[in-house]
Amino acid sequence: MLEMFQLPFMQQAFIACLLMAAMLSYFGVHVVTRGIVFIDLALAQISSVGVAFAVLTGGDPRLYAVLFTLAGALGLSLIQSNHRRVPQEAIIGIIYAVASAVSMLLIAKTPHGDSDVTAVLFGNILAVSPQQIIEIAIVFGLVGVVHFIFRRRFSGLMQAYAEDVTAAGNRLNPWNILFYLSLALVISEAVSAAGVLQVFAYLIVPAVCALLLFQNASLILLAAFVIGLLASLGGLYTSYAYDLPTGTAIVAGFGVLFLLSLGLSALRGRRP
Repeated sequence: MLEMFQLPFMQQAFIACLLMAAMLSYFGVHVVTRGIVFIDLALAQISSVGVAFAVLTGGDPRLYAVLFTLAGALGLSLIQSNHRRVPQEAIIGIIYAVASAVSMLLIAKTPHGDSDVTAVLFGNILAVSPQQIIEIAIVFGLVGVVHFIFRRRFSGLMQAYAEDVTAAGNRLNPWNILFYLSLALVISEAVSAAGVLQVFAYLIVPAVCALLLFQNASLILLAAFVIGLLASLGGLYTSYAYDLPTGTAIVAGFGVLFLLSLGLSALRGRRP
C-alpha cells in the first residue's frame, strides 16, 4: 500500500480525503442526529447549480458555487415545517430533486454535458492540486475553530433537535443559521474536489457507523473519523491496485464498512 504514496497525486488525494474525513464526519454526526440527512445532497446540488451556471455564463465556478451554496443554506435554515405529517426532511428532499434537475438542465447546455454530469457526481479526487488542498485546509480550519469555540452552543442545538425536533425547528435560532452556513462552506469546498456522491458518503456513512457502534459522544466522533480514514485508504489502494475509478472505489469502501458496522451492532445487540 505504501508504494502508491510515492506518486505526488496520490499523496495529494490522500491529504484531501483526510481533511474531508475529519470535517465531514463531525458535521455528519450533527446531520444524522438531527435527521436532516438530505441536507448534504441538497446543498451539494445547489453548489452544482452554481458551477453549471458559471460555466454557462463564463463566470468563476468556485465563486458561484460558494455564493449559491450559502444562499441555499440560508434558505434551508429558515425553512420551517409546522405540519406534523410533513417533516423538514421531505422539504429538503424536494429541494434536492429540483436542484438536481436544474443543474442537469444547465449542464446539458454546456459543450461537454455528459462528462460534466460525471464530474459533478463523482468528482476527481486524483486531480486535486496543492493550491486547492491549501484552500480546503484554510476553510475547514476556520470552520473548525468557530465550531470549537462555540461547541457547547452547537452541541446544545443538536441535543435540542434530537429530543424535540418540532420545538427546535419552530424557532429561528441564530446558531442554527450559523450551522447551516458553515456546513455550506464545507460542502462547497468538498464538492469541488470530490463530487456530490463522495461528499455525501463522507458526511453520512461514518456518522451512521459510529452511532451504530458507540453511545459516548467522544467515541462517536473519533470512530467516525477513523471510519472515514479507513474508507479513504481502502478506496485509494483499490483504485491504485486494480485501475478503478477512485471516487467510486471510496464510496464502495464506505459501503463495506457500513455493512460491517451493521453486523457488529446486530451481534452486540444479541448479547445478554
